[in-house]
Amino acid sequence: MTSSLSRQLGLSALVATGVCSMLGASINVVPFMIQRNVPGIGPYVLYAFAFAAIPALLAAMAYSILATSMPRAGGSYVYASRGLNPYLGFVASFSQWFGLSVVIGVVAYVTVPFFRDIAANLGYPQLAAVFETGWVRVGLALTMLWVFVYVNIQGAKQYEKTVVPLMIVMFILGSVVIFAGYALTQEDFLMAYEAKTGVKATLVDHGDFDLLTFFSAGSILFASFIGFDSIAQAGGEAKDPSRSLPLAIGLTILIVGGYYMLFSGAVYHAVPWSFVASEALIRDITAPGLLGYLLPSGLTVLIIAGAAIALINDLPAMLLSVSRLMFAWSEDGIFPKFISKIHPENKTPATAILLSGAMASVGILGSHFAGDFFLGIDIMVTSMMVNFLLMCFTLLSIDKVNPGLAMEISLVKKKWMRKAIGVTGVLVLLFFLAVHVWKDFQAEVEAWYFHSTPIWLMVMGLASLIFAFQYNALKNSGKDVDKHFKILP
Repeated sequence: MTSSLSRQLGLSALVATGVCSMLGASINVVPFMIQRNVPGIGPYVLYAFAFAAIPALLAAMAYSILATSMPRAGGSYVYASRGLNPYLGFVASFSQWFGLSVVIGVVAYVTVPFFRDIAANLGYPQLAAVFETGWVRVGLALTMLWVFVYVNIQGAKQYEKTVVPLMIVMFILGSVVIFAGYALTQEDFLMAYEAKTGVKATLVDHGDFDLLTFFSAGSILFASFIGFDSIAQAGGEAKDPSRSLPLAIGLTILIVGGYYMLFSGAVYHAVPWSFVASEALIRDITAPGLLGYLLPSGLTVLIIAGAAIALINDLPAMLLSVSRLMFAWSEDGIFPKFISKIHPENKTPATAILLSGAMASVGILGSHFAGDFFLGIDIMVTSMMVNFLLMCFTLLSIDKVNPGLAMEISLVKKKWMRKAIGVTGVLVLLFFLAVHVWKDFQAEVEAWYFHSTPIWLMVMGLASLIFAFQYNALKNSGKDVDKHFKILP
């Protein structure tokens, strides 16, 4: 039973879950490496960030509304399976689970170079070289991942004691970037770069605006706003969920959206965008790496440490999210029953957490052998866009499909307002999804499997087979499946 999970997560833990899921690679890497992934975005990254927030806000509204009537573990799966269609709810949440699990591995893998940079700035070049070694990087990434698997298994209190302090430290260290970025100028950067390298930076005066490029960048930067979904997945462990879940989602969007703009704006204020674009074409770059030309080694170490903590923060929060999806499927009979087994002392879905850790481990190995972490991010973006799209469709369908649960909605009670939000969300998300798929197929890659869309379709096919098998098993067991998928687990 979902009720066997212990409701111990307060508002601060829920907000920390959302914030930690959203801030990481999204803030320290993606706003700068996007210059390589979407060539030509140039000086328009911040505008694309703001544009990407539109579908995220609409999806957040849909989540917040649905959370008030269905506060259960597995959030998005429960919402769509009860308010839209059980098949669509499962396949979309399965692709979400796959995409997020891969990205957990990606995050763990890209964190290790920050340790390398800390060692280099502290004057330990030999230690920095060790972090570049393939087996060391993979080994450290796996170690970090499984430490947080353990933390998640230990229960809600230990989880909260981990993510809330990490979030606070992340914001404190991130403030160094914000203050330094706005205090310094691009002229300061050019002089510092020449002093440190002996080479003058080559810059261009302006970047031509291209609408398709702008839309493509927006579809990628959309990934930066999707972590609030993890709050919904914790619905079975939230205190006073009908109030705390929508409030946590709203606060998370406001906090993270403001921080994104301040942080990215600070870096681009101090570092010319054309330098960022040229460097991104030849090597992986980060916010600390760019500002490192300007700052003394002590401050550089601090901002690198802040970036590392921001990335590490992703791991416990995202593990919570994906494991609760597996737990919800198992509770519903769509996955084997043993996966929903609850740890007798910690009241956590230990088996689901372990299996999610195993899937994330595959993501680490995939990042190492593929050599491009953006593939994992692209898969996640596709998965989450489809999932958010279904949340908006659920807003449109729940009054007809499940009027009993629709009556339990306590946020935006007027049907016409919910439908207006749903229709707007569907249209905006369909547009973003079309742009994202178009960009994926336009990309020049070495092999077809480096396109994210075919991989996502294969995952959806696998999910369809699993659902068909388990759904028929439920029917053959004598269960009234129509009634089963009308009530909350």
